[in-house]
Amino acid sequence: MSDHFRLTIAQLNPTVGDIAGNAALARDAWAQGKAAGTDMVALPEMFITGYSTQDLVNKSAFHLAAMAAVEALAVDCADGPTLAIGGPYAQDGRLYNAYHICRGGKVVSRQFKHFLPNYNVFDEVRQFNRGDIQGPYAIPNGPRVGSPICEDAWYEDVAEAMVESGAEILVVPNGSPYFRGKFDYRMNAMVARVIENDVPLVYLNMVGGQDDQAFDGGSFVLNRGGELAVQLPLFDAAIAHVDFTRGPDGWVAASGDKAPLPAEIAQDYRAMVESLRDYFGKTGFTKCLLGLSGGIDSAIVATIAADALGPENVRCVMLPSEYTSQASLDDAQAVVDALGCKYDTVNIAGPRAAVAEALAPLFAGLDEGLTEENIQSRMRGLLLMAQSNKFGEMLLTTGNKSEVAVGYATIYGDMAGGYNPIKDMYKTRVFATCRWRNENHAPWMLAPVGEMIPEAIIDKPPTAELRPDQKDSDSLPPYNILDGILEMLVDDEASVADCVAKGYERDTVKRVEHLLYISEYKRFQSAPGTRLSRHAFWLDRRYPIVNRWRDDS
Repeated sequence: MSDHFRLTIAQLNPTVGDIAGNAALARDAWAQGKAAGTDMVALPEMFITGYSTQDLVNKSAFHLAAMAAVEALAVDCADGPTLAIGGPYAQDGRLYNAYHICRGGKVVSRQFKHFLPNYNVFDEVRQFNRGDIQGPYAIPNGPRVGSPICEDAWYEDVAEAMVESGAEILVVPNGSPYFRGKFDYRMNAMVARVIENDVPLVYLNMVGGQDDQAFDGGSFVLNRGGELAVQLPLFDAAIAHVDFTRGPDGWVAASGDKAPLPAEIAQDYRAMVESLRDYFGKTGFTKCLLGLSGGIDSAIVATIAADALGPENVRCVMLPSEYTSQASLDDAQAVVDALGCKYDTVNIAGPRAAVAEALAPLFAGLDEGLTEENIQSRMRGLLLMAQSNKFGEMLLTTGNKSEVAVGYATIYGDMAGGYNPIKDMYKTRVFATCRWRNENHAPWMLAPVGEMIPEAIIDKPPTAELRPDQKDSDSLPPYNILDGILEMLVDDEASVADCVAKGYERDTVKRVEHLLYISEYKRFQSAPGTRLSRHAFWLDRRYPIVNRWRDDS
């Protein structure tokens, strides 16, 4: 056995369903590893199909095509380093989440995922069968390697069994999506595996957006004792060659680059930008439009879109009514001037009057109110969707998590659209994010440097401007109170009594709880949006639409 082992880890961005494209990425990574004299090239979990496939993987034509692609890769990559790649494997009527070890023109070994996650965004018990815990695989003239697949490394059992069976290094392939604070969560778990088993560990994650999820990479290598040897950047695709040397106490990874970790608010913003960028790139869209109101939510969405797609691919549309203030018109103009994106105005006064006239015989004798306000919102949605259809631009919607939670948005109106980057960001975080973006710029941001969201927008009281002198606070508690209650009810699954014990007024908590439950039908029909927390609406939090239960604690 040689005393030196070079491992190439490929932190790359696959596309769900693009089997040929993902295979090409794998082939290129293998070629780079071969050129670097590596012994093994490792790719993330389910890389050949992209992740997460959801129920698509259960279609036999799909998983058989993926298996054939892995076999073809093995042939293509016969003359060079071992290739390890994640993908499905069907055998005896059972389907596994597998890690395929390819060498010499064939698949020489497969690791099957044992612990199948079935919580938050994961449904793997629905999609796969549980594999047996297996021993390690050998690398010619190198170490014996164990590969607990993603969830397998969060438990002691699989890694321990592999090391007891002779594994000298653990290479953990992952499809681990982002949520706020996820990196520390992963690191702590992997350090525990290293300390328990006294072997080096390589944590390999993918990058890129898939529907509502952002995969943030952040792959790393740990030596014995939990010492960090290599740290790849968050969110960036990267290929790194890691050198291991065998000494009297076993294998040790050479110290390499250690990418800095951005602040939490920067990670959230990057997740929104990358998920939007990939949602467009992977679905074939290149341009977007959104309604720009002069308010803070549409301003930050316009900025995220410009950072993701480039200002030249973003079109903002102001749809004023008689209730739109000059200040809002000026603020919207300031945003598009700073971003350098396209800007159009479509006045809704005429269409709104036509709708009012059409409904007048039915509404005769009834007071005006919420119905008439919602007509304005729905008229804007209609006009924006017409432009989306005509020009082939995806419409972005702009409701923050606070509004989405309590239904302070009009279905088929301002909820219309194909994607919502701030869907999982509470209003108070929107304010903080605007200030952060005004003060920060990075190479991955395609919009200009400087203040993109004027202070006038950040400082003014939020309003939907659907009636004279309207303020959000007319209908909702102040956002600092609303968000505090929502974080407890939604993110912490706290009781009403818990919220009251925290200092919130019971009547306010009950009102928020009521709005939260009766708005479920709106969320069921809302656009997907970037997952930033562990309790994002959709796969993380699944509640019935019809629900008469209320917490009387």
